[in-house]
Amino acid sequence: MTTAGAPARLRAEKVSVVAGGRALVHDVTFHVEPGEVLALVGPNGAGKSTLLRTVYRALRPTSGRVLLDDEDVWRMPGRHVARRLAAVLQETPGEFDLTVYDVTAMGRTPYKRAFQGDDAEDRRIIMDALASLDVADLAEAPFDRLSGGEKQRVLIARALAQRTGTMVLDEPTNHLDLRHQLDALRQVRRLGVTAIIALHDLNLAAAFSDRICVLDAGRVVATGPPATVLTPALLEEVYRVAADVTSDPRTGIPQISVMPFGRSALPDADEGTPR
Repeated sequence: MTTAGAPARLRAEKVSVVAGGRALVHDVTFHVEPGEVLALVGPNGAGKSTLLRTVYRALRPTSGRVLLDDEDVWRMPGRHVARRLAAVLQETPGEFDLTVYDVTAMGRTPYKRAFQGDDAEDRRIIMDALASLDVADLAEAPFDRLSGGEKQRVLIARALAQRTGTMVLDEPTNHLDLRHQLDALRQVRRLGVTAIIALHDLNLAAAFSDRICVLDAGRVVATGPPATVLTPALLEEVYRVAADVTSDPRTGIPQISVMPFGRSALPDADEGTPR
């Protein structure tokens, strides 16, 4: 796989987003060091996607700043930002007559003049990106006929083809089976880019991130290494679930086991079924 550009330091400083008189994101501050992976987690409606939209310049924050190596992304030319930061979104392109290759080739747009075609280097980068996500054999297939999981892998490949040193990924494992979830996150780690990744699966977040930022109701409630942040108390407070958190004896990675019926439903020592 082609090496990505130099990873940047990514920061949000007191970012707030207000829409319809309601604060969707409130005074959020975080940082991601060069080459570090930050997992953004929280329940539905916590503000994860809204916050990420301010990072990749799809939504201007009501207040606060997003900085890429100390430059405000909203003061930078769009093409300049696109050469340094790639995004994988939850939304897919419209139902256009595009092949998988065409969609992936969009990642090369920041480096081209208007109407400039792909050269040999572009084609190599595009096919390398598709191969890394196990979809090279679909290069000539119509994008709109793919399964949800295949589409998601192509959109990740498009971001890889952009060859930036910083990536924003909003639920990149959505629609993917277990193998391809792992493949996609391994690929991001293998590139050594700065990355902020919104994830629902807390075990994946623990396994693939250096630090975790927890959002709830648009506010940061905890930030730190997975083993520090992912505690039973936090899971109960933020997610309203009872869970045990153990450490994998081989890797030391936190592992979360949710109790489907709550702690009160655990069997007594002499009983085999929940109360």
